[in-house]
Amino acid sequence: MSNSGRAGEVSPIPVETGDNKRELRRVLGLRDLILLVIGTVIGSGIFLVPGTILRLVNGSVVAAIGVWLTGGLLSLIGALTYGELTAMHPEAGGLYIFIKDCFGPVVGFLYGWTLFFVISGGSIATLAVAFSNYLSEFVSFSPLMAKIIAMTMILAIAVVNVWGTRKSADLQNVTTAVKVLAIVAMSAALLWMGKNPVFVSTTHVQSQSAGALLSGFGLAMISVLWAYEGWQYATFSAGESLNPQHDFPRAFFIGSAALIGIYLLANFGYLAVLGPRGVADSNRVAMTAMAATGHPGLNKFAGIAILISIFSAANSICLTASRVYYAMAKDGIFFQSLAEVHPRFETPAFAIITSSVWAALLAWTGTFEQLLTYVVFVGWSFYALAAASVFVYRKHSPNAVRPYRVPGYPWTPAVFIAGALALVTNTIVAQPARSAIGIAIVAAGIPAYLAWRFLN
Repeated sequence: MSNSGRAGEVSPIPVETGDNKRELRRVLGLRDLILLVIGTVIGSGIFLVPGTILRLVNGSVVAAIGVWLTGGLLSLIGALTYGELTAMHPEAGGLYIFIKDCFGPVVGFLYGWTLFFVISGGSIATLAVAFSNYLSEFVSFSPLMAKIIAMTMILAIAVVNVWGTRKSADLQNVTTAVKVLAIVAMSAALLWMGKNPVFVSTTHVQSQSAGALLSGFGLAMISVLWAYEGWQYATFSAGESLNPQHDFPRAFFIGSAALIGIYLLANFGYLAVLGPRGVADSNRVAMTAMAATGHPGLNKFAGIAILISIFSAANSICLTASRVYYAMAKDGIFFQSLAEVHPRFETPAFAIITSSVWAALLAWTGTFEQLLTYVVFVGWSFYALAAASVFVYRKHSPNAVRPYRVPGYPWTPAVFIAGALALVTNTIVAQPARSAIGIAIVAAGIPAYLAWRFLN
């Protein structure tokens, strides 16, 4: 464990000092955090992956719903674990702080390095390009204009986030509320108009062996966890929460539980209209289901809901991930300008602008697809390390003030860690060459870390 001093007590809430050093303002309440958790997770996954998941479990609706439930519960217990960690250390940076404290600054840096150059940047680029693609459902435009639209979306998000944390949080709250209401309304309409029994599987399921079904279940979990990806980002904004010790555990629980309900409801709606076979045959299941109702207005409604959902998810990543780069810069292991707080807007403006420019570059060149493919599984290695931090803190700082303790300790974090490592191991075994490239990309951060340490 590093000698940062963080493990011994709950970190004090930063206040303005008389010198020129500025701190981020605490402006985020419980509602903001709940909607941040939900808004970061719901991007495009729920509109796309249900068909893939049903195919992987050979058309078994029960197995598919089981995958969605398992993925949701795994995310929930991970969120409960992070609730204890965030309540102990309500600082900007979240997972980066936990990993650095418990496993050393090099490992913490590698997480921030990977987040900046691939996971966060690649995710925003992916969402921006997806936004442009879905917009083409309404307006025809050239490939060049599609890139310009993606750039414009990233620019708009960057401007709002530089303008103020409160403003970006308000935008996040509105867009998240709209997309949740849209998904619920869409699902209700599909259930109302659908004629198919929800829990009737395709006819060939009975011929599948238990081993084949279990293997498909494991592969489907990868897609489901991608759809649930993003709740971890809320920890990055702990330094701007008004009452982090009280609000974060509640926000994680309420947000994660709500996501499970929203995702199950959407799946039931798709099945009611398309049936298992129709869902399994579609890669854009939300649009397919709405089109199948025969009401053109509903299809457009789905398209608008997806556009809002994508925009909201990109905004939440920009709002949260930039705080990791801010924390790294304060520790002297990233560009120093990224630690500066804007004197008027009181946001880490340089961190927001720099990360947005990089995401825009990835979107323009199209390289984000390859980067994410290689590295996304590595993120779960870091998630497992962050969850393991709870064991390190409890061992080395047993008397530390813990406003909230993860229920079911030590089994709750242990199950999450086991699930995360199983996902990583499965990826390495199934795709060794691709995994090796991903690990090499992460390892490339080691010389960068040494360079920053030498220069500072």
